[in-house]
Parts: sequence; C-alpha cells; structure tokens
Amino acid sequence: MLSATLIFIITLFFVITQPKNLQIGTTAMIGAIVALSLGVVSLNDVLIVSNIVWDATLSFVGIIILSMVLDEIGFFEWAALKMAKFSQGNGLRMFIYSILLGAFVSALFANDGAALILTPILLAKMRILQLNVKSIVAFLLAGGFISDSASLPLVFSNLTNIVTANYFHIGFGEYMANMFLPYVVSVAVSVLFLWLFLRKDIPKHVDIRLLKEPKSVIKNMTLFYIAWLFLALLLVGYFIGDAYDLPVSVFAFGGGVLFLIIATYFKTVEPLHIIKEAPWQVVWFSIGLYIVVYGLKNAGLTDHLELILKELSLQGDTVAIVGTGFIAAFLSAIMNNMPTVMIMDIALTNIPNDALAYANIIGCNLGPKMTPFGSLATLLWLHVLAKKGIKISFAQYSKFGLLITPPVLLLVLLAL
Repeated sequence: MLSATLIFIITLFFVITQPKNLQIGTTAMIGAIVALSLGVVSLNDVLIVSNIVWDATLSFVGIIILSMVLDEIGFFEWAALKMAKFSQGNGLRMFIYSILLGAFVSALFANDGAALILTPILLAKMRILQLNVKSIVAFLLAGGFISDSASLPLVFSNLTNIVTANYFHIGFGEYMANMFLPYVVSVAVSVLFLWLFLRKDIPKHVDIRLLKEPKSVIKNMTLFYIAWLFLALLLVGYFIGDAYDLPVSVFAFGGGVLFLIIATYFKTVEPLHIIKEAPWQVVWFSIGLYIVVYGLKNAGLTDHLELILKELSLQGDTVAIVGTGFIAAFLSAIMNNMPTVMIMDIALTNIPNDALAYANIIGCNLGPKMTPFGSLATLLWLHVLAKKGIKISFAQYSKFGLLITPPVLLLVLLAL
C-alpha cells in the first residue's frame, strides 16, 4: 500500500504544480512507468486500464477538435455576443445568460471544452464592456463552476461520464434518460446559488453597444449553418451508435475529424494547426494516471471503499445515493476526479444498485469544484486565466468552492 500511495501522491503533486512547465501527460506516464517498474501494477493491469479509458480519451480529443474548429469559424464568439445582446444591457440577465451558455457548451462540448474555448471569449467580451475586476471575477467563477456542474446530461459531456458508462455498460439513451433531471436541477440550483454568493459583484447595467454585431464574427456563413446541421446529425449518430452498441468515440472522435475535413474544404481553418493544438497530453494523462490509480486498487484501497459503500447501500436508496455522491465528491476534491471515478467504479462493481453509478458521476463532476485541483477542467481554466492576466488564489477559489458546492451537490443527488 505504501509504494502505491507514494507513487500516486507524488504523481498527482507534479500534475497539479507542473514544475518547469512539465506536461501533465508526461508526469502521469512517468508515474505509470515507476509503478510498473516497482511491481505495483503488471503489464496485464496496463492492458485492463487501456481497455477502460481508450474510448473516453479518444472521445475527449474528438470533442475538443470539433470545439476548436467551431471556435475558429466564430461559432462560440457568435454565441457569446448573442447572449450579451439578449441581455439588453441588464447585468443580472447577462450573468444568468452567461451561465446558461456555459451549461449548453459544457453539455454538448464537454466541461473541458467550456473551460478551454468559452472562458477566453467571455473574458475578452467583459473587458470590452469595461467591467471592473470584481465583476469580471464573478462572471468567471460562475462560468468555471457551471462548466463542471452542467457536465451531466450526455455520456460525452465529461470524461468521468464516459468512463463510468463504459464500465457499467450504460447506453447513450439510458444514460441521458437517467441524468436529464439531475442536469436540469444542477443548472437551476447553480444559477440560484451563484447569484446568492456573487450578487454584490454583478453590475446593474452594461453597455452592450460596445460589442460587435454577432454575425460580424462568423468567418463563413455557409459553414456556420452547416455546423448546426452537423451537430444535430452527430447527436442522432450517438443514438444510432447506442442501438448498435458502438463506442462513443466512433462518433465523438470521428465527428471531430470529419468536421475538421469539412472546414478545411471551406478553407476556414488550418488543419495542421488544429491537430497540433489538440490536447494529446490528455491521452497520456488519462492512461498514465489510471495506471497509477490501479496500483491503489491492487493495494486494497477499493476493498475498503467497497465495505463503506455496501454499508451505505443497506441504509436505503436516499442515504446510499447521497453518501456515495459525497464520498466521490470529497475524494475528487482531494485527489482529482479522474482517479476518483475509476476507484469508485471498481468499488461499486459488486453492489447491486445502478443509481450509485450515477451518484458517483454527480459527485465526481461537482465535487472537484471545492478545490482548484479537483478536476482537469479547473486546472485548464485557471491556466487559461493566468495567461490572460487574471489571478485567482488558492484561498479565494477554495472559499468559493467549499461554500457553494455542498448545497448544489446535495440537491442534485436528491433529484437522481
């Protein structure tokens, strides 16, 4: 147990701190190699882990490629400007609309897509609107929170969703049917609590005349219309794939590559630039960190968790769901949601209660918001902001996250 724990802690520390710009994927793979070298995991374990995460990882890369192409043609900037115009200069309305936009992007383009793509666009617009620093931070904190809290409704909305759905053989339609209500509740209560905690920093009025007209940012109007049709057909494709038991990545990764080819034909993107900038480090991060985590499983951590979860399952559905969700949430906040979801999935394997798999997902998606290092999306979000000159301290973020996350998490779990 000691070797596995030390390898995990050291690997996670370097993933979070990224000393000398050490890439997260490189760090995770080094941790995996050390675990393999010391016998904490075997080659067979590596194959098992790869089989668990390959679909989720390829799906993530495909969704980000699709998001990057849409960003290049002006899709997200158009959406942000439309949102601002709809507010008609009302600050509170703009605050709520920006959260709803984040919820839409997170659902369709994953939480990491919302963090990577939407954050810099919203930040640029807020600076054009000449908002003060407190107001900008309020909008950004709300956007960062909703990127994870709204990543529930579809299998591909979060890496944790894909991993768990694959692990428990949950189909696309079945997953959406069970998670649609928690998604709606999550968005609604997120809006409410974000307003309660940040209302003092929301401006009463904004001068939307400073912003461009939405249509002016579209690089190719024909491709823009094609994009809407493509997204609709892609969503239909996921249901078809579900009927034929096809991996999510067939459509997520395949769709991303296909739309890149279409956009290249219209000469609106540089394909080599998109491919180069795609988050390939996440591939190595997913495989490497899960191998390290599997070492914890081999050392018996999941056995201890299984005993706790079995005891919770005997107390009735409500206690079991809330308890499982909060365990997943606090583990995610402490040691990141990527390893947590796998540990929890393994621990839940022999417990005959399907609702607990969904409770695990909810906990792993919302729980990370309690700390800056709880999820990859938050780490990416903070990195993007830092590059844009916005510094949010560990204390500032944690205070906000610890206050707002538990009540939102509780209400969403009760909606399951």
